[in-house]
Amino acid sequence: MADGLKKLFEALQQRLLAGLSASRTVIEHPVAKGDASEANWLDMLQRHLPHRYQADKAFVIDSKGAMSEQIDIVIYDRQYTPIMYNHDDQRVIPAESVYAVFEVKQELSKSTIEYAGNKAASVRNMERTSAEIIHAGGKHDPRVPIPILAGILTYKSSWSPPFGDSFADSLAHLDIAAQLNIGCSVCDAGFDVSLDSNGKLQIEISTAERAIVFFLMRLLQKLQMVGTVTAIDYDAYMKWLK
Repeated sequence: MADGLKKLFEALQQRLLAGLSASRTVIEHPVAKGDASEANWLDMLQRHLPHRYQADKAFVIDSKGAMSEQIDIVIYDRQYTPIMYNHDDQRVIPAESVYAVFEVKQELSKSTIEYAGNKAASVRNMERTSAEIIHAGGKHDPRVPIPILAGILTYKSSWSPPFGDSFADSLAHLDIAAQLNIGCSVCDAGFDVSLDSNGKLQIEISTAERAIVFFLMRLLQKLQMVGTVTAIDYDAYMKWLK
């Protein structure tokens, strides 16, 4: 039984890989193929994230009335913040609730990395309020909002080798607000991005056989490290009712 965890991780890897592979093989229409890929990734996250998190395709809105484009996958808080609108699978969530944003593409390339980075920046640049937190012993002062994580999820890399200099250069050339923290190319590897003490990108790459599990475990680790989202200032939103 000592290898039980290894077998569990292998089963998870094969389950998502099978779903993504079937979508690419059976579905030819590019939009439908993309929708199927998003559904597979969302299903995996919804099944394995702790209940304090929710993962959905959604729009993000802030207290100034700005709204993002639709984000393929938003990981957000459901314990302390509401969904502003939820009807016919169209969700609008407040910027304060966002933990992470992901774009889902068929291939990892310079253009898809830039696209995911731009989507991430559009959410990170939104206004996020912070209110006092009331607890049994009194209250906590408003605090600085958490950093929003961002990444890209693909089936395969368009580069050969998949994660060589071209990949690293594409990440390095992203603006600060557009930087990606994590991602996965199912057929090739999962990757984790961090900064060293000199502000230089450090990229850790998994094996192809552990791509999805590596991504999931590192995502959980990063979510744990950023802590909890801020309390939303409802007055900032209610001014639009006047």
